[in-house]
Amino acid sequence: MTTRRYRLAVLPADGIGREVIPAGLEVLRAVSEAHAAFAFETQEFDWGSERYLRQGAMMPSDGMRQLERGGFDAILLGPVGDPRVPDHVTLWGLLLPIRQGFDQYINLRPMRLLPGIKTPLAGKEPKDIDMVCVRENAEGEYAGVGGRLHRGTPAEVAIQSSVHTRHGTERVIRYAFEYARANGRKKVTSATKSNAQQYNMVFWDDIFAEVAARYPEVAHEQQLVDSLAARFVSKPESLDVLVASNLFGDILTDLGAAISGSMGIAPSANLNPERKFPSLFQAIHGSAPDIAGRGVANPLGTVWSIQMMLEHLGEAAAAKALMQAIEQFAATATAKTPDLGGRANTREATAALCGLIRGQR
Repeated sequence: MTTRRYRLAVLPADGIGREVIPAGLEVLRAVSEAHAAFAFETQEFDWGSERYLRQGAMMPSDGMRQLERGGFDAILLGPVGDPRVPDHVTLWGLLLPIRQGFDQYINLRPMRLLPGIKTPLAGKEPKDIDMVCVRENAEGEYAGVGGRLHRGTPAEVAIQSSVHTRHGTERVIRYAFEYARANGRKKVTSATKSNAQQYNMVFWDDIFAEVAARYPEVAHEQQLVDSLAARFVSKPESLDVLVASNLFGDILTDLGAAISGSMGIAPSANLNPERKFPSLFQAIHGSAPDIAGRGVANPLGTVWSIQMMLEHLGEAAAAKALMQAIEQFAATATAKTPDLGGRANTREATAALCGLIRGQR
């Protein structure tokens, strides 16, 4: 049997990234050993806020070139953020240049209540919370178009413009319907705000209607994002696949993670579906400086992101086995971290996950 080999760019970044990324790689190593059909090698980059504080930049000026020419099959990124550095500096200094530079226009975020995890929503069970958000990831409200004039004067003006192109909007909505069709999902809900944003969101609605007409077997609906947020809390079982702009998707999926039991669980995939560039995988929780260094961070968000990476790489059997281990851990393991109501530390939770994977052989 030929062993497939993958090369991963690893960026632990900030805060608890230095704890959950090594944990995730340990779990990936266990999966690789249990499923000998693939192996991986890593190259670590020390890019992040510490580098910014030392050298004035989150990554070197040729950082994107290093990632593009490094022969990487995927990028594994830790959380980005540090109280000593303004958030817009960290975001625009590392994550957004990679997303936009590598045209990772799909941000795929599952929001699912795993058996054994408690939700803050009374009376809701795992069957009630099982959603996937397809978030536009390369333009929209995070296009970076705008500026500030007359700083520090009474006439100061700040302008931030969202940019929605037909190409960018059509491809993310089409991906949502294709995802629903491929995964046996029954409905796509579009997050909009076309009552107040009479140009860009009406444009979004028009393209959503055009694309939906090509998929008559998939039910579709659109809903204003404010009432949709309320629906996350009051009736999450009515939601299946969501498609949303960059900003709306960002906000809604944090809410989805919260009702799924913990931000520490939630994964994401930043995908370039055409595979012209490597895709990036990252848990959506923050750098959590309040617990960084204490060894109690939940590794599940990173581990689940790695599971999505395996799916993207075509390692279906390994991805399925890792998802089964995640589900079994959530349902039965006593080694849960404090955010899940347990007392285990990161190392103990990681060891429990690895044990479940090795037990599958």
